[in-house]
Amino acid sequence: MAKKRICVCFLALILCLCLVPSLGMLAGREEAAGGNQILTPLPRPQNADGSWNTAYLSQLGVYLQDHFFLRQSMITAWSEGNVALLRSSVSDGVVLGRDGWLYYRDTLDDYTGSGLLPEGDILSAAHNLALVREYCESQGAKFLFTIAPNKNTLYPEHMPDLTVFSAERNAGRLAAALGAEGVPYLDLFALLGGQEETLYFARDSHWNSKGAALAADALNGALGRSSDYSAGPFTPQPVHKGDLYEMLSPAGGRMEDDQVYGGPLAFEYENPIRSAEDITIMTHKEGEGSLLMFRDSFGNLLYPYLADSFGSALFSRSTAYRLDLVAQRSAGYVVVELVERNLDYLLQNIPQMPAPEREAPGTAASGGSAALTVEPAQFVEGHVQVTGALPAEADPGAPVYLMAGGACYEAFRLEGGRFGLTVPEDAAAGGLSVLYRINNVWTSADAAAD
Repeated sequence: MAKKRICVCFLALILCLCLVPSLGMLAGREEAAGGNQILTPLPRPQNADGSWNTAYLSQLGVYLQDHFFLRQSMITAWSEGNVALLRSSVSDGVVLGRDGWLYYRDTLDDYTGSGLLPEGDILSAAHNLALVREYCESQGAKFLFTIAPNKNTLYPEHMPDLTVFSAERNAGRLAAALGAEGVPYLDLFALLGGQEETLYFARDSHWNSKGAALAADALNGALGRSSDYSAGPFTPQPVHKGDLYEMLSPAGGRMEDDQVYGGPLAFEYENPIRSAEDITIMTHKEGEGSLLMFRDSFGNLLYPYLADSFGSALFSRSTAYRLDLVAQRSAGYVVVELVERNLDYLLQNIPQMPAPEREAPGTAASGGSAALTVEPAQFVEGHVQVTGALPAEADPGAPVYLMAGGACYEAFRLEGGRFGLTVPEDAAAGGLSVLYRINNVWTSADAAAD
């Protein structure tokens, strides 16, 4: 009888424990997402148009998976147990390195050399930046491009043993192509890699505040300005929770040292910000110069130094670079910063600027027809955005032109053989044709626009 009671109590305990995650939700306490996770919102039984949401039950199931009580704590316990006992990462996005270091899995293709972009894509990315430079300079602004190195590029000694297939890297190939195109480029690989001090976090994918200060000084120098933020003073303080650590342990509280800058930063925000992750951050201070900077998450620790370096600054995380802001902000300087692992972004988005006019090639063979999509340009007033695809046999990396309204405009080349550009609306209203090269011979294709 006693044995039976023990079994019943044990089963009751297990049942109560199983009910804790769901019953705990009744308390109304919402656990925050961990790392880069975005939690599923609570679905509605009806759609916005008043119709019934037929996917409601499946959406509710996904919502409950994301929001059950103590979810983050359970994930953290499971993850830390796997790391300690099995040396295994439960997060697809995190690679366990040596000495407690963590690395972002999306950087492995760069690290091993297995993700090399085709040569035509490298040439197209460099030429796209050359078109951006040309436009910025036409608006009286100085242009500069830089690449934030992946952590394992600078600090491979903490990486696990992996086969390296090629010593070539997309960043080095792009830098060489930029030189051929005459695009101003700041090499942060040589600068940061030449420092004896470690300038990246062990459990985060980014540089620390001192690394960001060194990059800011280099950017200012390349723009013909001067700063010395990297001289400090800096004080190590346990104030940073790494993004990779949060992906593994969303409820964990482990902090690591950042080199906290103790010097004066006199800039002010034009509008209140929620965090350094904001899509747009605008600043001002007493001083000269107006900066427009397109940045990614590496700009989170970088932008305060640059905000302090200019009389006004706008920092944008838009991946379709809004170059219409050059004139709006009277920017004298335009900087594009992009992390090494995301260089293919240069082939995925059309910069928001009027396409440059060119002199059309003298003769071109007929290439049949091409399908184009024409949509209103979101940011360039009086213009439309035209996109299309080239035939597979088109020369990779070669220029692409659009004949519209009797004028010839050069397009940005995108990945997958696509292209896109922004042209005046009245010019696009007439007949359109696409000019591209096949075996170095110009070919013209009449276009039908959707």
